[in-house]
Amino acid sequence: MYISQKHISRRTVLRGMGVTLGVPLLDAMVPARKLWASTAAGRAAGRTRMVCIEQVHGAAGCNEFGASEFLWAPEVIGRNFDLSAGSLAPLDKFKDYLTIVSNTDCQQAEAFIPEHIGGDHFRSSAVFLTQARPKMTQGSDVYVGPSMDQLYVQRFGNDTPIPSLQLSVEPVDQSGGCAYGYACVYTDTISWAAADNPLPMIRDPRAVFEQLFGAGGTPERRSQLRQTNSSILDWVMEELTGLRTQLGPADQQRLDQYVNNIREIEQRIQRIEARNNSGEQRELPSAPAGVPDSFDEHVKLMFDLQLLAFEADLTRVFSFKFGRDGSSRVYPESGIDAGFHGASHHGGRDSRVRDYAEINKYHVSLLPYFMEKLQNTMEGDASLLDNTVIVYGSPMADSNLHNHRRCPLIMLGGAGGALDGGVHLHADDGTPMANVMLDLMQRLGMDDMKSFGDSNGIFSLSAPPTEAGNA
Repeated sequence: MYISQKHISRRTVLRGMGVTLGVPLLDAMVPARKLWASTAAGRAAGRTRMVCIEQVHGAAGCNEFGASEFLWAPEVIGRNFDLSAGSLAPLDKFKDYLTIVSNTDCQQAEAFIPEHIGGDHFRSSAVFLTQARPKMTQGSDVYVGPSMDQLYVQRFGNDTPIPSLQLSVEPVDQSGGCAYGYACVYTDTISWAAADNPLPMIRDPRAVFEQLFGAGGTPERRSQLRQTNSSILDWVMEELTGLRTQLGPADQQRLDQYVNNIREIEQRIQRIEARNNSGEQRELPSAPAGVPDSFDEHVKLMFDLQLLAFEADLTRVFSFKFGRDGSSRVYPESGIDAGFHGASHHGGRDSRVRDYAEINKYHVSLLPYFMEKLQNTMEGDASLLDNTVIVYGSPMADSNLHNHRRCPLIMLGGAGGALDGGVHLHADDGTPMANVMLDLMQRLGMDDMKSFGDSNGIFSLSAPPTEAGNA
């Protein structure tokens, strides 16, 4: 390790021509003869990262047949569960980092009175991270509640350059009223800074990249950068070279790897834009040029951008909306040729329920890509996976019935030691999902929170002391 009486700041950035490039944690940022975790900067940078992902429109394992076949939650409660039967099978290699919570409800998304019937699609996303009731309005007077991710940001995210980022895959640019008396913004975001403050989500990877690195600074500079097809790294090369001279061999290697990752992602975005601007027919003709037509490519690129942000501690919080309830998108990689929304309305027929489970499984299969990247990226003595919690779930349960009881919910990662992992926890009937989120927030340092959304208590995420039997 490079040892010096002097150390560089964890907030070291490289600047040039409107570009602001953060750098990863390096040994040279640790004061000589001190453990990084014992420093103030180390304690701040080691704060748990949070990623909240909405899988829209429920899961096949939440209808009567799907539950009996364990197409989402496994049969065994406790630690000795088997994932092979259902949509969570791709997570088997990360079983030790997996916490499954089954049988919780998102009651605030349900129809309370006859006028609410039919509006489930336009309430669900707003409820997922707020666990609060959206006000029925098609105007600008929207109101639901602060979301879990933003409560975490308000407590622990204000010492990063970017407090949080909100991402999406499907278009989220509707405005005004949608249907059944609800404003479109309720379906366009899952993040609410306050009950009346929805946060916009970014679909274009180019826009995410530029926000992370301030690429260009002004619209004119950004246009110049794109037209020359040059790299943001060219604009900070002098400072980058100067920083390398202050580093030992191990730090130089890590910095080089980080820079290479930035360049590789930048080149992927450039290739996508070139392909989409070539005049060839697109599968997503209305999407921005930086948006890949491939769902797989799009999601993985967004995950790689999140990794870069976490590595340089540019932000610690992401929310990520995988889709829209009513999307007709087809996912060829799932092996199912039906559009998403049509497949979700399976009519309770066994074969069609299994088809929908394959689409759910495909979506879940993208998570290990991100988890492997996090696991292979060290920050001090721990991996980013150890210091990250990924909340993945849906505010809907049986998509065919549009109900919100027994919704799918899992958590991944070590959460800085807050989660045991390797466990399936089963809630009592009628338990609000809010109870789970409240316990998670308390574990992440918000232990003064006494309630959240429609919580009526705490659902403990601690693994049981002894093995339970079958569900």
